Amino acid sequence: MNLLVVCILVYVLLQLAIGYWASRGIKTEQDYLLAGRNLGPGLTLFTVFATWFGAETCVGSAGEAYAGGLAAVTTDPFGYALGILVAGLFFAAPLWRRKLTTLADLFRERYGVGVERLAAILMVPTSLLWAAAQIRAFGQVLTASSDLEVNVAITVATAVVVIYTTLGGMLADALSDLLQGVVLIVGLVALGAIVLVAGGGWEKLGALSGEATRLVPAGQPWLATLEAWAIPVLGTVAAQEMISRIISARSPTIASRATVGASFLYLAVGLIPVGIGLVGPQLVGALEHPEQVLMHVAQQNLGTVLYIVFVGALVSAILSTVNSALLVAGALTAHNLVIPLMPRMDERHRLRFDRAAVVVFGLVAYVLALTSEGVYALVEEASSLGSAGVLVCMLFALWGRRIGSAASAIAALVAGIAVYVGGQHLFELPYPYLTSLAAAFCAYLVAAPFGIRHSGQDRAGVAIRNPGS
Repeated sequence: MNLLVVCILVYVLLQLAIGYWASRGIKTEQDYLLAGRNLGPGLTLFTVFATWFGAETCVGSAGEAYAGGLAAVTTDPFGYALGILVAGLFFAAPLWRRKLTTLADLFRERYGVGVERLAAILMVPTSLLWAAAQIRAFGQVLTASSDLEVNVAITVATAVVVIYTTLGGMLADALSDLLQGVVLIVGLVALGAIVLVAGGGWEKLGALSGEATRLVPAGQPWLATLEAWAIPVLGTVAAQEMISRIISARSPTIASRATVGASFLYLAVGLIPVGIGLVGPQLVGALEHPEQVLMHVAQQNLGTVLYIVFVGALVSAILSTVNSALLVAGALTAHNLVIPLMPRMDERHRLRFDRAAVVVFGLVAYVLALTSEGVYALVEEASSLGSAGVLVCMLFALWGRRIGSAASAIAALVAGIAVYVGGQHLFELPYPYLTSLAAAFCAYLVAAPFGIRHSGQDRAGVAIRNPGS
């Protein structure tokens, strides 16, 4: 076992210690899932940044830029940075004021329990794909840093992240994100300064051909460009991972401003692995696995201490994101699907269900990580799968409360997922996400005259006030 692996293990143990320390103060489900809704501006900014700045932003985007140039990284970091900005400007404050625990709670208030459960079922796979991407990337980091085979490394990574996530909760996640965010920025800035500034990387970037540095491929139809940008932007807005951070803030002002700040930090730091990936062919030559380009460049250009810091940065990015994804999958399943069936369950048993769900979904994400083609593909699929219908229902729940009913929401959710899966995997439509978005919107409006508009109920069937109506 080399020094680097030992340092990785020590760093992971530190994260586990943070999770254990924070878990001692968890008494209720709200504490576990939302940190008691008490995150300040610094923790909110870093938890949004670190959660979204995952393996695909480091390992995935560098590999895509290495293999396909700048046009291959439209999704990340550019699309996701814009999505975080939109979420902060337009959605953070309205969602915070609803006092939700999950996005599915909004659908229960607006459309009823049936829509809440359907939406939760459709959102869980998104979080699982996101978690699988991080686990796969963790395996790539371990493989590049040791003699472990990829599948063995992914297995080790799964064990680590499942234990880490089960121990933690939102508060542990936010505290870890602060540490992880600082390590991440230091590690990537150090690598960028050495490779792109001191190592002549800027000159190499300037020498690239116009096609390699073109953000939009020449001759690409405008609908294809819109599709490429819509997936990360709209997928981010409708993601439970984003919403859980927004509603964990102390106030709507903190939620909005911290999220906007995180978008600019995300873009600034995210451009570093993209730049390294673009000059990667000149630095490391041909690679069997493009996703390992960042690791190879770091190995060649950093000394032992800085390389350990850099690997710590990658581990930080992965742990912060996979924690959030598994926590969300567990929350949607336990809070919105299982616990409502047992209304007399006390808080202690609720927490057990939440943690058990995290373990189960960690194992499912492990299987997905073993069978996937790559980190970047997993994340893009996570952003687009089912998010069209969820987004449409969310928009009408927030700003179109007099339009539509439970029938509208069900129609939109079913149409969105069915059209996307059919268009992407069966009929190979050219623009499956835009098509699914249009289908969900039309289905919602077509079904609007049918059914009775829901006035809002709690889980016991008692009418509640619909905020803002």
